[in-house]
Amino acid sequence: MAEQHTPRSLIVSFYGAYGRATDESPVPVAALIRLLGALGVDAPSVRSSVSRLKRRGLLLPGRTAAGAAGYALSEDARRLLDDGDRRIYARTEPKLSEGWVLAVFSVPEAERHKRHLLRSRLARLGFGTAAPGVWIAPARLYEETRNALERLELSPYVDLFRGDHLGYTATAEAVARWWDLPAIAGLHGDFLAAHEPVLRAWRSAPAGAEDAYRDYLLALDSWRRLPYADPVLPAELLPDDWPGRRSAEVFTALHELLRDRGAEYVAPFLSGDADAP
Repeated sequence: MAEQHTPRSLIVSFYGAYGRATDESPVPVAALIRLLGALGVDAPSVRSSVSRLKRRGLLLPGRTAAGAAGYALSEDARRLLDDGDRRIYARTEPKLSEGWVLAVFSVPEAERHKRHLLRSRLARLGFGTAAPGVWIAPARLYEETRNALERLELSPYVDLFRGDHLGYTATAEAVARWWDLPAIAGLHGDFLAAHEPVLRAWRSAPAGAEDAYRDYLLALDSWRRLPYADPVLPAELLPDDWPGRRSAEVFTALHELLRDRGAEYVAPFLSGDADAP
């Protein structure tokens, strides 16, 4: 199945890769339209998606130094992207000795909409289900989980614990029950099918800055979902043919090859030298 890159997702990926200027200057709207146009997104879709991100409080309107209309990241958006960086660009192999974090929650029936939001957020953070009302994740996700629950005002319904799995089922067997490993492996397989050929092509015949920008942003947009769907478990708990390590290697290689080369294409747009009329 072909990958689906939505305009809103591509805009978030763009800001994550190239839109976090240290001076917090806004990205000109005209530049954003041109840069997303290189990925096949038309101007109305860009404007509509930017409006939705503005309503969610992630983008703030402003003016560039040259007076052009643009959008900068809100503080919440920067924090979300910074949290995401720790997963997206992680290089360290997790260790079983690090243990687990447990989220135990209880939500009154009168507020069951918050129960759905809580379950959805824990799943998006990479938690698996150990039992009804008991969710589990590697312990390294504690700080991010705590921040996310506080930001969404869900912390009053949750208790967080750290600890080890002591039995009675072998941990590798329990992990296969807590997470849908075949589904996660399928996501890695989809990423490899779409982007491993791209890596081979760049290694055999490097192209220009615009191609680097396009291929990198598409790879980032695909990859940034995976470290949330996949909690990145210790190798001894996973099947021998687990594809997660290979897909991480492919993304890391694409990042090292293309990110800075793509920035050469983006820079003139952000400076105003190549704005759309």
